[in-house]
Amino acid sequence: MEKIKCAYTELVDVEKLVPNPKNNNIHPKKQIERLAKIIDFQGQRAPVVVSKRSGFIVKGHGRLEAIKLLGWEKCAVDYQDYESEAQEYADMVADNQIATWSEFDNEMLLTELTTLDLDVEMLGMIEIPKIEEEKPEKDISDELKEAYQVVVECEDEEQQEKVFEQLNEMGLKCRVLTL
Repeated sequence: MEKIKCAYTELVDVEKLVPNPKNNNIHPKKQIERLAKIIDFQGQRAPVVVSKRSGFIVKGHGRLEAIKLLGWEKCAVDYQDYESEAQEYADMVADNQIATWSEFDNEMLLTELTTLDLDVEMLGMIEIPKIEEEKPEKDISDELKEAYQVVVECEDEEQQEKVFEQLNEMGLKCRVLTL
């Protein structure tokens, strides 16, 4: 039984809807199965968008597949006007891409989950994040070796070479720095 819970232009037989052949968004079987569970739980909360210009689906290809998997005969459709094929294509691609730009607040999600009696599969997430425990900052003094150094300032390069040779002859580890 269909559970339509969104505004729509018309309820349409799912077999009459035509996917856009230029849709480059691929919906894996697991995604469709999870979406079907969510729609079964929530009902259809957003219509499938169909272009009045071309008759193709612009938004909701995955939603339609999930609705078919549930065995629904009809789904909510919103017919929209597009001025051109380019505008229609841009809306379809943007709909698939815009959400990927967002950043997700895992802490907020975990806080909300503690207050709700909810099957987490209904969130549509592949994995529920865990808050990582804050690690205490390392004390870098533990990593530093004790070292004793002497800086000798020379008047010129010639004197620097002589001092370097003398220190080397004494068996001291040294290096030349020119600042």
